[in-house]
Amino acid sequence: MDEFDQKQATTASFGDVADAYLDSDVHQSGADLELLVSWCDGANRALDIACGAGHTAEALTESAETVLAADATPAMVETATEAFSLPGIVADAERLPFADGSFDAVTCRIAAHHFPNPQAFVNEVARILAPGGVFAFEDNITPEDDELADFYNRFERLRDPTHGEAYSVAQWQDWFRNAGFTIDESVTMRKELEYESWVERTNSDEKSRKKLADLVRKPEAEAVYDVSAEGGTVRGFSNEKVLIQAKK
Repeated sequence: MDEFDQKQATTASFGDVADAYLDSDVHQSGADLELLVSWCDGANRALDIACGAGHTAEALTESAETVLAADATPAMVETATEAFSLPGIVADAERLPFADGSFDAVTCRIAAHHFPNPQAFVNEVARILAPGGVFAFEDNITPEDDELADFYNRFERLRDPTHGEAYSVAQWQDWFRNAGFTIDESVTMRKELEYESWVERTNSDEKSRKKLADLVRKPEAEAVYDVSAEGGTVRGFSNEKVLIQAKK
């Protein structure tokens, strides 16, 4: 699948599940969200890229004067603008329709693993940020071990075919530095997930769910997702994310 087809498929898929993301506990709260927002404190004009249902953009309104929500999926933009009364725009994260230096803060939270060209995305953020601007970024990450990283991405694509690829912390840091950013802070944290609702949120078919149920009990899943099971039921399940505060 080429980049255009991947983006079309992702847009169509997320258009069908916008309401599920609006109700998602993972997206609407958490220490990760609080940290991202704190990094943007005092911003005059902030942009949330790949806004999803709008939770991050809404949280930014507590610390930034003006916040714009952007997403490639029209239904997500509509959900965000209606749920939180935010200004919104349909926009491709890798081809942002803004002039150079338009914002002094940009966020992107738990979305970049869907982008076909991560370096192009980071370069675009650098372009639209004013000098001294803040980029507050978060995404799921893979372990440095190649075999575990491969397992992680296969598992994620089985649950959600629009999953492109998750990367290591080191890879993201390289892309940031290549775009001219200075990394002020980089932290990782695990986020607890409710396994069944996590699977259902992307409308996985029955065949995929059965495969996921088999894979989630493998040693690789225990290493990557910190899985614990009791009586055949997954009790504990989490994934690891990196949060990066970078300055232009």
